[in-house]
Amino acid sequence: MALLIGFVLDQQVSVQKAFSGPLELQRRVGSIEAATIAAMDPGDLEAAFRAQPALHRFPADMARRTRALCAAIVETYGGDASRVWTEAADGPDLEARLLALPGIGAMKAKALLVILSRRFGLRLPGLEALLPDAATLGDVDSAAALAAYQAQKRAAKQARKAGGAGDALAR
Repeated sequence: MALLIGFVLDQQVSVQKAFSGPLELQRRVGSIEAATIAAMDPGDLEAAFRAQPALHRFPADMARRTRALCAAIVETYGGDASRVWTEAADGPDLEARLLALPGIGAMKAKALLVILSRRFGLRLPGLEALLPDAATLGDVDSAAALAAYQAQKRAAKQARKAGGAGDALAR
């Protein structure tokens, strides 16, 4: 659950801020279990996100997104986030499962595929073919790798703004 919440929070804040969010959320509400967060009063969850220092630059929106993610995990996977990947039939099924989760778009799904495959050793038929050619957040394993990833991401964004291809990150 922490991995998925970290990815939901990973926008318009530093990677470090996003991925430290699940631990701080657990400290503030006592759990990051999907069922616990999904059942929380939305105002109480938002208050936990807003408590100083705020968990995110947009605490109300991220509290809603986190709650929606947790509700989806409860409804679809009985509250067990790992079932998203442990019960996937193959790579395309896993990608579809990730994309169906609130707050997980194409770029985040690709990074999650990389993490699950390269870091956690998940092997599924057809998974390798879905892994992107360009580096993703899932490839980051050091401060230097993070800096390189962020520079690549900035360059791709600049290329898109300039009308160039620059979409290697989406592949």
